[in-house]
Amino acid sequence: MPAARESLLDAARTALARRPWSAVRMVDVAASAGVSRQTLYNEFGSKEGLARALVRREADGYLAGVDRALSGAGDACERLAATAEWMMAAAHDNALVRAMLTGCWSERLPSPALTAVPSSSAVPAQRRADGPLPSPGDFVGLVRDRAVAVLHATGPAPPPDVAELARSCELAVRLALSCVAAPPARGGVADLLRAALPPRPTV
Repeated sequence: MPAARESLLDAARTALARRPWSAVRMVDVAASAGVSRQTLYNEFGSKEGLARALVRREADGYLAGVDRALSGAGDACERLAATAEWMMAAAHDNALVRAMLTGCWSERLPSPALTAVPSSSAVPAQRRADGPLPSPGDFVGLVRDRAVAVLHATGPAPPPDVAELARSCELAVRLALSCVAAPPARGGVADLLRAALPPRPTV
C-alpha cells in the first residue's frame, strides 16, 4: 500500500478515536497525514470511500492476527485458544473490529454498506475496498476455514477428520465471539475454550 494511503488511513483512525466519524473532516485527515486534500480524494474518492478503506484495512489486520495466532506453538487446542484470545483482544482494543465482529455499529463509527458499491477508482486498493465488506457471519467462516486449513496441515498423523475439525473450529470461533459480546466474569475465553475442547487427536 502506498505510503500516502497508509498515512491517510492512520490519520483517519486517529481522528476517529478522538471524535465521532460524522465530525471527522477530510481536510483535517489530509493535513494530519501531511498531504493535500486532492491526494486524499484521489486515493479514496469520498469520505464514504475512506470509511470503506478504513474498515477493509482493519478487517485485514484482524485476519492477519488470526493467522499469527493459528501459526503459534502448541497443539490444536492451544492454538485455537490463542486465536480466541486474539479475537477478544482485537475487539477490546479496536472499536471498528468489535463492530465488524458483532454487527453493532455505534453512532460514533462509520458504517459503510457491506455490499459492494460502484467503483470508478483507478487505485487497486480502493477498488478492493469498494467491493463487499465482511459481515459477522463472513468472519466466522473466514476464521473457521483458516483454522481448519492450518490445523489439518500441521496436526497429528494421521490427519484429523476434516468435518470434526471444522465443527471444533467453528465452536471455538463462536465461543470467542460470544465472549466479545458478553465477556466472562471469571477467567478468560481460553479457559472456557479448553473446557469445551479438551485436547484430543481430532481437534
